[in-house]
Amino acid sequence: MSSAHQPTALIADDEPLLRDSLARSLAQTWPELRIVAQARNGREAVELFEQHQPDIVFLDVHMPGLNGVEAARQIGRRAQVVFVTAYEQYAVQAFEQGALDYLVKPYEDARLEDTVTRLRERLAGRSPAVSASPMSSSQLEAAIEQLADALRRPSVASASGGGGYLQWLRASVGQTLKLIPVDQVDFLRSDEKYTLVVWAEGEALIRMSIRELMEQLDPKYFAQVHRSVVVNLRSVSHLTRGLNETADVHLRGRTEVLPVSRSYLHLFRQM
Repeated sequence: MSSAHQPTALIADDEPLLRDSLARSLAQTWPELRIVAQARNGREAVELFEQHQPDIVFLDVHMPGLNGVEAARQIGRRAQVVFVTAYEQYAVQAFEQGALDYLVKPYEDARLEDTVTRLRERLAGRSPAVSASPMSSSQLEAAIEQLADALRRPSVASASGGGGYLQWLRASVGQTLKLIPVDQVDFLRSDEKYTLVVWAEGEALIRMSIRELMEQLDPKYFAQVHRSVVVNLRSVSHLTRGLNETADVHLRGRTEVLPVSRSYLHLFRQM
């Protein structure tokens, strides 16, 4: 482990532009912090952690293969873990109590500064990192399990109405990282291992399947109308019925016509 005078960190995110963005923000907010490695997935995060033994690990919650929660289990109390998520909020008590820290993408400067302040305090109060952690192993495991449970139930909203559902989609368009507000998405279409996201400003491919996305989208607004198509109900203009209990969905301000298979036609019975 590094000394308290030069703390070290590992950043794990499957999106390189987001890794670089967080690294730049940390360089401005915490110049003394040294980023010793960047990982593309949870498994690589664990391997690089064992190699570099950083004081802090920033873990994207959703990564292919071994996700951030599973990686955190393997790292345990040997580092300060900060989860990074695209959700506006999680109904996870551990977060509210400060047992686990988190950042929401896109990062807000004030939130990052608060996180850095807490990390500084925790690092200053322990040496070495594993000897005086504020949480026992069982407490940390319980807190991580709470987060894992929330990830298994992403469609459960908080009483305020928005918690738990995906609020942003991140997509790489050339060398630019787009953060697309979910409520502006008109429809999603499966494209082999990717999903095409179509919104008012354009379209982009993301590395998530339709099935994965449906688990994270608010069912009040997003409906699967075909095995390869999900539509934002707020964007629907009208429906035209076809043969054999099928139909087509027409969208406001768009020329695309989306198919509705018979398995999903019941969603539009009242239209």
